[in-house]
Amino acid sequence: MITNLLRAERIKLFSTRAPWWCLAIAFVAPLGFTALFFALAGPEIPATVGNTQLASGNGRTVLLVLAILATASEFNWGTMRLTFQAVPSRVPALVAKLAVLAALGAVLGLVVGFGSWGLASLVQPDADLALHSAADWRAVLGQSLVFLFTAVAGVGVALLLRSVAFGLTVVLVWTQVLEGLVILIPGAGRHIYQWMPFHAADEFVGAGGFAAGPLRLPDAPLGPWGYLGYFAAITVALFVAGVLVTARRDA
Repeated sequence: MITNLLRAERIKLFSTRAPWWCLAIAFVAPLGFTALFFALAGPEIPATVGNTQLASGNGRTVLLVLAILATASEFNWGTMRLTFQAVPSRVPALVAKLAVLAALGAVLGLVVGFGSWGLASLVQPDADLALHSAADWRAVLGQSLVFLFTAVAGVGVALLLRSVAFGLTVVLVWTQVLEGLVILIPGAGRHIYQWMPFHAADEFVGAGGFAAGPLRLPDAPLGPWGYLGYFAAITVALFVAGVLVTARRDA
């Protein structure tokens, strides 16, 4: 049964052009920004492995869009109702959808992480961008875990809101506006920002912003793996909440 559910979710996911466009944009956007960044950056900006991942957030945002389109659109078009008629317990079907999208996210993160690093190495061949340390490997390889849990968050939000428009509005405003504005709150903003979920994801891979200047952050309250656990806990909580809500409501 599980195999059939996974196959059905894979077929549904790639039955339209939207996922293919999302995957293309999620790959091209961070790599294009990385190429421009390393081509135009002056000597005051160091060429480090961590900096090769500064644009990975663009890919994560597109992955959120993909997860919400793939999940919430089924409520809008009524295909989720047909799925629940075939799987009355609902939870296995939702877990299968999550598994497909999370696996896709993990692969996409791997491609974006190594692609950005490799492209930066080509643009600045004289820079020492070799993966010498565990932190360097975490910055590149860790994108796979970050993208995986980003997909989990997208599915969770979609199950909670059941609306493509509402879901996209929430994730885009959160990732593109709110997290960045929090740090501007006088006094407590820098401390609150340290607990923002996608900042936590950046801290895990070593691509956190605001490293210098007047907005410099205080010492991080968690280590890299602690931040990953924190980010993962938030995304899993969103998914569990979405499953509980979906199990109790009409499709």
